[in-house]
Amino acid sequence: MSKQELKVLGRDADDGCCQGLASAPLDEDRAADLARIFKALGDPVRLRLLSMIAARGRGGEVCVCELTPAFELSQPTISHHLKLLRQAGLIDCERRGTWVYYWVLPGVLDRLAAFLTAAEPAAAPA
Repeated sequence: MSKQELKVLGRDADDGCCQGLASAPLDEDRAADLARIFKALGDPVRLRLLSMIAARGRGGEVCVCELTPAFELSQPTISHHLKLLRQAGLIDCERRGTWVYYWVLPGVLDRLAAFLTAAEPAAAPA
């Protein structure tokens, strides 16, 4: 077994992982990563799909057979939207027989929330 220490992202202020929007300007790479995520979330269908998957809670999975009836779209269109969410790094999936099960990747929503959270303004002098 390796004794190599793993670094936990998001614990140090210096790692740049979860800095909020108001804490520091984004570098080019981080801006590109976030733009890909927000572009994926910019479609109402994908936003609803992510919401439906995330509603299952941590470790919860949703079968594509449960997602498709909620939309007036074809199954290939739903699969396309789910593929874009996977490519953006928001969800993952596993095929089991004829069905595919989806779940939100751990920490993704927390990292997005941390990024969007503005720093508290300094208190005004009394």
